[in-house]
Amino acid sequence: MQVRAIQPQELEPVRQLLLGAGWERQVATPEEFALLVAQSQLSLVAVHEGEVVGYLRALTDGLTNGYISMVVVHPALQRRGIGRALVVAAMGNNERMTWVLRAGRSDGVATFYERLGFSRSSVAMERPGKVKPPAGG
Repeated sequence: MQVRAIQPQELEPVRQLLLGAGWERQVATPEEFALLVAQSQLSLVAVHEGEVVGYLRALTDGLTNGYISMVVVHPALQRRGIGRALVVAAMGNNERMTWVLRAGRSDGVATFYERLGFSRSSVAMERPGKVKPPAGG
């Protein structure tokens, strides 16, 4: 398996992977997803035998702070180290950096991140975005 920056021809396979994992709001259209990727500092794919099997998107200054926004692994290939490889590749080896994320999407997600050194925080705050109503509604 290889972890590397996403390539233009992988935008739609990654978008489909995300849609299949329930990320509809963030990747509703190919154009929206392409813009999301273009405006991100880190947009990594995990590729196995020529197929995209995982994706990570993060925002970071590369020095002190980083935010992992999306991590998804193909359901049939979960629990094989793909998500871990993506997160480790994104974070690099600067142990002075603080990384944050939201880990409440599904069962087991918090445990996954705890194994990578994350801990639950009482200092993070969020202002959730408003869901855009469907067209015509």
